[in-house]
Amino acid sequence: MTAHSVEEAAQLFVNPSSYTDESALEAALALLRQKAPVVRVEHLSYRPFWAVTKYVDIVEVLRNHELWLNEPRSVLQTIELDDALDVMRDAGAGLHNLVHVDGAYHRALRAIGAEWFRPKVMRSLKHRIDELAAHYVDFMAQAGPECEFVGDVATAYPGYVILSLLGLPESDFPRLIGWTQELFGLDDDERRRGQRSGDAVEVMADFVEYFRALIADLRTNPTDDLASAIANARIGGELLSDMDVVSYYQVIASAGHDTTKGVIAGGLLALIENPGELERLRAEPTLMPTAVEEIIRWSTPVKTFMRTASRDTVIRGVSIGAGESVCLSYPSANRDGDVFAEPSRFDVGREPNRHLGFGSGVHFCLGAALARMEIDTFFSQLIPRLTSIEVAGEVKFSPTTFVGGLKHLPLRYAMS
Repeated sequence: MTAHSVEEAAQLFVNPSSYTDESALEAALALLRQKAPVVRVEHLSYRPFWAVTKYVDIVEVLRNHELWLNEPRSVLQTIELDDALDVMRDAGAGLHNLVHVDGAYHRALRAIGAEWFRPKVMRSLKHRIDELAAHYVDFMAQAGPECEFVGDVATAYPGYVILSLLGLPESDFPRLIGWTQELFGLDDDERRRGQRSGDAVEVMADFVEYFRALIADLRTNPTDDLASAIANARIGGELLSDMDVVSYYQVIASAGHDTTKGVIAGGLLALIENPGELERLRAEPTLMPTAVEEIIRWSTPVKTFMRTASRDTVIRGVSIGAGESVCLSYPSANRDGDVFAEPSRFDVGREPNRHLGFGSGVHFCLGAALARMEIDTFFSQLIPRLTSIEVAGEVKFSPTTFVGGLKHLPLRYAMS
């Protein structure tokens, strides 16, 4: 639905279906950037907040982590779901991961996982990523001339990569990937478990039950993988609580999967819709690093994050009181014409490309290097083998207010 006023455009943030129509969304965000880059949003189902749409303002919020806190409202959710999760946390069973915490504890938690995302570990994982990329490119060749790319390839490939890094048994991969789909599909009737907020809580309870059993085993029988490193990590000499470990597993298993899935699917659609850029990349494979960055900017799977002011402040002349929250629009930042030349043009050679696909500041995505490697590896293997490719049916995006992207991408193609 086209937004004709600032008021209508502001409501897109509390309408999950807004993210299913990219052209209308881009027009609405452009309207807000021009006329109301910091705008108040009120809706009966959500607690009020301020939406921020300009790149420079979003970067300032992300980098000023002492003023702008992740707690207590890091993700835009309905009041009903917020309250249900509060009850879960009060009972000692709520998730409390890197996305939710600030300050010294965030730094200590992040350091545990950071060691496993350094270049040395990424190089050791490269062989597994190469194998998985080759497997799914071969699958496309064997399944051709058609496939449903999101369900057949883009969902499984990054899911198996991240769960391999954690060191989890492959027999558990399908249900963990399924729970991830349900968790990020809370606004999608095709992906969500049920129609109540309680169903979302049940998905999280499934993660908790599975990972609690894993923790007990890894503390008795430690292994040489990321899951064991987290289970046996200490802060201040003390083991992490079971729920902090569960939360760590959950954010890696889910965020490290669904976002990359969205980028790979969105990137392939962008290449299909811009055949000149696909041919340019085929002719100049050395452009792959810049192409990966452009694919991430173009797809921007993380739509929003929230921050809460720790004291009274001002953004672009708008007064925001202590305790009030802002909603940061990453797709808007990544289409800001003050930062990106011709932002609505897909350019595999774009430089510079200071996109916010991985955020900025102390909460910059822990798995950015891994995601880049997965995307680069997949397209480096796929593109040389494609002789033709086109969309073969209706393309659909997931409704969301948080993480999303393509959910159906039917393709017709020929491969060598």
